Amino acid sequence: MTDFVLVLGVLAAAAAGLWAWRRFHPVSFWYGVGFPLRAVLVYLTWHHVASGCKLTRNRRRFRLTLDAIPVVGLASRSAATVVEHKRRVRRVDVERSPRLGLLRPTRLGWRMRLRLHDGQVPADYEKAAEGIAHAWRVHSVRVVDVRPGSVTLWATMRDPLVEVATVPETGELLTVRPGKLENGRDWVIDFRTVPHWLNVGATQSGKSNLANALLKGLAPQPVALVGFDLKGGVEFTPYAPRLSALATTRKESVDLLVDLVVEVEDRMATCRAFGARNVWTLPEGLRPMPIVVLVDEVAELFLMADKSEKDEVAKTATALLRVAQLGRAFAVYLVVCGQRVGSDLGPGVTALRAQLSGRVCHRVNDPETANMALGDLDPAALDAARAIPAETPGVCIVAGQDGSWHRARSVYVPEHEAEQAARDYTHLTPDWETLVGSAPAVRPAA
Repeated sequence: MTDFVLVLGVLAAAAAGLWAWRRFHPVSFWYGVGFPLRAVLVYLTWHHVASGCKLTRNRRRFRLTLDAIPVVGLASRSAATVVEHKRRVRRVDVERSPRLGLLRPTRLGWRMRLRLHDGQVPADYEKAAEGIAHAWRVHSVRVVDVRPGSVTLWATMRDPLVEVATVPETGELLTVRPGKLENGRDWVIDFRTVPHWLNVGATQSGKSNLANALLKGLAPQPVALVGFDLKGGVEFTPYAPRLSALATTRKESVDLLVDLVVEVEDRMATCRAFGARNVWTLPEGLRPMPIVVLVDEVAELFLMADKSEKDEVAKTATALLRVAQLGRAFAVYLVVCGQRVGSDLGPGVTALRAQLSGRVCHRVNDPETANMALGDLDPAALDAARAIPAETPGVCIVAGQDGSWHRARSVYVPEHEAEQAARDYTHLTPDWETLVGSAPAVRPAA
């Protein structure tokens, strides 16, 4: 009895220790205990999972047969029954699962590489991802990497987007951390890598919150911020202390876009004179300040009440498109936001969309807006965007210029925090007239 009580005490202490370990340091518990157990389970059940998800293939293999051994238990035959065809080797169909590579742990799950069977394509695994996730009892499984003859699956144990805690400020020029990705990594927007972004979403979907996060992250940086807000300025006026220029009417928008085009052309002439391909290869003393342009409700720039506004809309569309086409090399970057972005707004919107390589699609009210944002990318991204529930504001689909996409969620930034950041860094706001008139006198390159 004493030994039995001792064993129970040891088991109880071990269980309590494991519970405390998992409770107070879940990351190390996952790497030390959780992942090894999961890896064993995955390897042992992979053949059954692949078979259930129709990922296996039948292969012809030679197998030993038992034709030459007498059948035991048959009353009509004696143990000395002679078998006329004594074939000991036979070719049979054997079900083979895809070869499973080494499982590599991540903070929220694991990733593994699979070798494709002949005739298989990555789309087969994308279709089977939901079934694999249910079989493994995980939150999601996604195809994250495709190489000739193989794919990489990323399994996530839980949804990291339920609660997002991070800060938009990164301390690096033109880099903002607006939230988290579904794989647990930081969602980082680097304007020098992906210069122009399209941000779409319905009311209360998180579109404006993302703009708040971008402004809060860019406010402490030595950049000029320019705003276009044709809703009477109600969105961006509270951030006016940090904005070098703000247009709230169609006429002001045309004038401001003309200034931007002239500034881009001046920077182009400077780079040409000094033999530089972009402003970042200029000498540091001649390098102009980066400009980030925030456009709220882009549809207002393209809508016409009557034919009298046709010329203004055409000028606006042409100037905005030129900024998008030429801005990257000359440190002028665009963030275009809108609730409704469709081809019915005119060919200017479609041409502008082609220049915005970064895409953020929140929950939308119509499929046309989702198609404008993600339709030219992976169809799976479009399906994921349409499945965003209304009770998860801030959740979105993020796609970069490389074609890959992720579910993400922006950190909640209240309006008063963004307004406070705009006031705190007012001293970093360059005067617009001084900025656009500060292009150095250019001289022909030697």
